[in-house]
Amino acid sequence: MLVNCAAYQSGRKVANISLNEIRDYMSRPDCFVWVALRDPEDGELDALQDEFGLHDLPVEDARYGHQRPKIEEYGQSLFMVLHLIEMAGGELITGEAAIFVGERYVLSVRRGAGQGFAAVRARAEQEPELLRHGPAYVLYALMDAVVDRYFPAIEALAEEIEEIEERIFSGETTRASIETLYGLKRRLMVVKHAAGPLIEAVGKLHGGRVPPICSGIQDYFRDVSDHLLRLNQSIDSLRETVTTAIGATISLITIQETEVTKRLAAYAALVAVPTLIAGVYGMNFKQMPELQWMFGYPLVLVIMAALDGYLFYRFRKAKWL
Repeated sequence: MLVNCAAYQSGRKVANISLNEIRDYMSRPDCFVWVALRDPEDGELDALQDEFGLHDLPVEDARYGHQRPKIEEYGQSLFMVLHLIEMAGGELITGEAAIFVGERYVLSVRRGAGQGFAAVRARAEQEPELLRHGPAYVLYALMDAVVDRYFPAIEALAEEIEEIEERIFSGETTRASIETLYGLKRRLMVVKHAAGPLIEAVGKLHGGRVPPICSGIQDYFRDVSDHLLRLNQSIDSLRETVTTAIGATISLITIQETEVTKRLAAYAALVAVPTLIAGVYGMNFKQMPELQWMFGYPLVLVIMAALDGYLFYRFRKAKWL
């Protein structure tokens, strides 16, 4: 589906155009075309491939998706894959954006994720001085928007971790807490797999040999790289916190089970002492001491109660009961 197609000249929007008009506007001096697609059909991609002269390999990647974040250079053009991440109702919604950048065009192909790039386009159109840099600045604006969307997801996951930690140390330690923590760890890995590979990829745009199309705006890509480094540090810190919380939860559950075992053992000892004495005197031998004694029965009860009382005192002192 075509979301938007517009032509820009000298940093300002000229008009919204149809796909049939792309070639005419690309032939104008200082003019480029920005096309946005969402879940495109094969025919749409094929038409734009012919229009922009796109290489077969990146087009195939954009058609089928499921690519790792990357930047590839094809002659005078760039192909970039970004993973889209949004937080909705406590769940991560993921998607993918494939971006083709040439001297006279920008083509973004979005799959999954509900939030598009309309706000990015509006922001770029409000900055004509920067938009004069052409497609390279549009690439920066798209990358910056995608990376900025990772931060709310990380903040939401951090808040969820804090809530779980409070429950853990308030005595609500259960196996369900461990399952929740593992779920958090998996979601953190989703963000890690989206942001981690971009550090190396973005580094190609501001350090060493910079692609000609990006020359002049390396500082902007360096800013994105700084954001990614900070994001990765936050992810690693949260992963450590989750790992520590899982270990603490397992330890607390083990301690709780040990406490239950000690209580059961203490109560079993309290029952075992009178049971032992009653078992001895229940053997029905004719010749047994105190069987005919008048005070034998009450004495045995007193001994049972005294022994249980002593054991109860020792168990309470040892905090088993």
